[in-house]
Amino acid sequence: MSTTLPPVGAKTNAPFVSNSPVLLDLQQLDALWFQVTGLLCNLECTHCLVDSSPKNKSLDFLDMETIGRGLGDASRLGVKEIYFTGGEPFLHKQMLEILELSLSRFPTTVLTNGTIITERIATQLGEIAKASPFSLELRVSIDHPNPETNDAVRGAGAHAKALRAVKRLEAAGLLPIITATEYLLSERKPGSQTIYEQYLALLKNAGVKRPRLKVIPVFHTGKLEDPSSGRFLTDADLEDMDPLLLQCASSRVITADGVVTCPILVGKPEGKLHTQDLESSLGPVP
Repeated sequence: MSTTLPPVGAKTNAPFVSNSPVLLDLQQLDALWFQVTGLLCNLECTHCLVDSSPKNKSLDFLDMETIGRGLGDASRLGVKEIYFTGGEPFLHKQMLEILELSLSRFPTTVLTNGTIITERIATQLGEIAKASPFSLELRVSIDHPNPETNDAVRGAGAHAKALRAVKRLEAAGLLPIITATEYLLSERKPGSQTIYEQYLALLKNAGVKRPRLKVIPVFHTGKLEDPSSGRFLTDADLEDMDPLLLQCASSRVITADGVVTCPILVGKPEGKLHTQDLESSLGPVP
């Protein structure tokens, strides 16, 4: 027996059965993700939600044929935006070519640690973005405004390299977003700056003219997977939830191993949809 979510705002007296899967329908395919470098990354962050590292070669890189086919399917299926992630996307030798192809059809976002974005790459990204009718967004990970605190989880020198990438991208005419997880962002002491104020000061002192920050929650998966410490949704939590709050209700991920429900389940058996075909992956998922 399985249960589907009720319509948004609907009330029901029928209880969810705790030991049966809750099936979530795809509401609309708004976003398509590409796991472009599999799980290979030049950093080994202690809190990585997909367990990426320089040694994790469990997923192959995506080739141009797969990406081109995926973008064609996305166009046909009404996808609104494209995301590239990994691993570290800029480890892919054809990443600039991939972005040029994506930006010919869609607004495009890249999630990157920024540490290997050279001045040449930043300049080329600016040129590609300027030539496109769609927006290019770069999300650069800096998990704490303090270099020592950040580098303790991301690796020595990661803070300085990422901040340098932000400055290079802005100089190239782009508007990068700093992304941080809540993993290191503890409550401030009385009288001290808020984390947002600390980030603002960091970026302004670095000469960044238009600082942007996105804070994302911690997911107890990947290197932080510990069933005894996480907070998990119950059937009752889902009864009145808007399905669109869940990524698997509005997106899919293309990997070298097939289509996956959402980015945080890449590399996990429960995320696999056992198909290489995007359209056939659009049914309900548990």
